[in-house]
Amino acid sequence: MFNYIGRLQSTHLGLLSSSKLQHIELFQNISTKQFSSLLNKQINLENNYLYKCATKTKQCTPSLQSLSGACRSRVTFAKFLEISKNPPGTTNYHHLYGNFLNKRTISQTYKKMAPILAPKVKLNNGYEMPVLGLGTYELKKTKCENVLREALNMGYRHIDTAYLYRNESIIGRILKQEIDQKSVKREDIFLVTKLWNIYHEPHQVKYACRKQMDALNVDYIDLYLMHSPIGYKYVDDEALMPHEDEKLQTNDIDYVETYKAMEDLVKLGWVRSLGVSNFNITQMQRILDNCCIKPVTNQVECHPALNQLKLREFCTKHNILITAYSPLARPKPTKPLPKFYESVELQQIAEKYKKSIAQVVLRYLIDIGTVPIPKSARPERLMENINIFDFQLNKEEIELINGFNANLRLWRNEMASFHPYWPFKED
Repeated sequence: MFNYIGRLQSTHLGLLSSSKLQHIELFQNISTKQFSSLLNKQINLENNYLYKCATKTKQCTPSLQSLSGACRSRVTFAKFLEISKNPPGTTNYHHLYGNFLNKRTISQTYKKMAPILAPKVKLNNGYEMPVLGLGTYELKKTKCENVLREALNMGYRHIDTAYLYRNESIIGRILKQEIDQKSVKREDIFLVTKLWNIYHEPHQVKYACRKQMDALNVDYIDLYLMHSPIGYKYVDDEALMPHEDEKLQTNDIDYVETYKAMEDLVKLGWVRSLGVSNFNITQMQRILDNCCIKPVTNQVECHPALNQLKLREFCTKHNILITAYSPLARPKPTKPLPKFYESVELQQIAEKYKKSIAQVVLRYLIDIGTVPIPKSARPERLMENINIFDFQLNKEEIELINGFNANLRLWRNEMASFHPYWPFKED
């Protein structure tokens, strides 16, 4: 029916039945109604066929439905296939992921598959964390609900959120429902959240953590991070970015004192592991020199264009993991793709393993010892992101991708660059 997954090579419309495969040519004068009828049959047949292939090869390809709107005029099917051979012109093509089944097909069919569970890595305090997580930044309301349910069904067990994201209560409600329905067990979920910058005063740390635990519907948090070394002025619980005269209002609270207050949360049993986020090497060293509980991770921006080599070497020396946020180097669809996505060599690696570029990038981050937490609101991309445990990059391929490093930092928090604890001075 197809020469290979992802491209249609026949100039005929194949109608598949249980007994035989018939080929029917479409001519220039075919009516719109006739074409639509045949095309809808083809969509259903193709989706069923390709999904079976996708479950075996871990590859996904687009449904014809994604192009049907452009093909309802009187065109030949051969012309339609010519369009499908040039996916960048389609509305359902993505440079990171390549081609997919359509959203409807994925969301209905992935549930038939066994969950894909990420391997776990042992932290420096003995607890274990899945090596791939679900980022939830900017996921709100119904979108957050749907993404979390689908992700849990697919096998995601490492969930990353934060007070800043304003979705902790949604995540808590969905987790409780899934746990009550015995879809997942609480002990299998690795839940990460973060102390926001307005709560850096030591006496506020316990209050903030309790507030977050209540929102998340849990009696303990697996990993609690300090979101940033910079403290903001506390106005109220809703003023997350306090400004005065268009200037960010910060405070001079030492992050070491904040971290010491976080250590009390472990003693209370509210938190199992502590960590930091957006800390540089100097700031990490101060935590190690002055605090009792070693952080298990430093969550920072990390991707091929910012591979954090020096920070990774420092953390490896001290048995601290790097968690990689924005691992695909494109936190917002409006931002352009980094240059490395145009690499012929990277494309060749993807083709070698029959994976997308995004999958290769995520695999690279795992192979260099980090824990990526990609975010997506689309089921087909959620599935692709977790389908990366059936291959491994070799040394030469890792070195090639290392060469894409350009110290390209997408998140710099420039509005706080005047603060003495702004962590990016070392760049």
